Amino acid sequence: MLKATHEILQFVTEQSFLLRKFGAEAFKAPYHFHQEYELTLILNGSGKRYIGSHMADFNAGDLVIVGANLPHCWKLVPEKQPDAQAVVIQFTADFLGTSFFEKPELVLIRELLEKSASGISFSLLDYQNTFSALVEMEHQDSFKKLITFIEILQKLAASGHFTLLDKQPGPVVHDLSDQKRINPVLAYLVENFRKEVSLTAAASLTNMTTNAFCKYFKRVTRKTFMEMVIQYRLNYATQQLVQTDNPVTDIAFESGFSDVSHFYKTFKSKMGLSPLNYRKKFMVEL
Repeated sequence: MLKATHEILQFVTEQSFLLRKFGAEAFKAPYHFHQEYELTLILNGSGKRYIGSHMADFNAGDLVIVGANLPHCWKLVPEKQPDAQAVVIQFTADFLGTSFFEKPELVLIRELLEKSASGISFSLLDYQNTFSALVEMEHQDSFKKLITFIEILQKLAASGHFTLLDKQPGPVVHDLSDQKRINPVLAYLVENFRKEVSLTAAASLTNMTTNAFCKYFKRVTRKTFMEMVIQYRLNYATQQLVQTDNPVTDIAFESGFSDVSHFYKTFKSKMGLSPLNYRKKFMVEL
């Protein structure tokens, strides 16, 4: 079973942040979280990206910033893509000092980092120069890397052309004990939401009774367990509606709904449109 692991990063003494290039093996990393922020650029490869409760496809050029303690992983689809590569920068909130980002000149970066609690994606078309700068950083000396990195953060923050990945984000769980307890449950949902999800199985991951688990889950995520399950399923369904020509009935079942009428009712309640009208609206906007 896929579980969200707590990763502790080791920083080099001479560096205030980590800059690394990863190959295909890195995409096998489990659903995990760490206290550092993470900026990830996909150089080559495609698959599914999981950021908190959000799921989306990714391709070469995908650029995402992940907030502190926000669980995430990238999975290659198909799994065998030997040329897959990513550039990853990981840094703490105080990597340049405890109050560095409190300075008025850096207000946009500070706001960007605050928004990254939901995960943020950036478009290749809007940030081609920024992507090139990220790739070139590995060839720079430590001082130039630092300056380039701050410039990249400023450009990303200043343009405003980005997408929050979770349109209804829950609170960031700062308590690590809560993180370690709740993230295996979210990982269980990532792996199983398209199947029959078991409340008992989810509760067992926290060593709680089902009643205690339901109260705990609601307190930590501000959603009931089933609300979170529905969120994953609707997220997947909306992807299928706009990316495929599959019949709505098939999409309902593929998304984890066992009753088509319930899918229609739930979709319209949450999205404000029926599945068919949602698909039509998307096609018109294209």
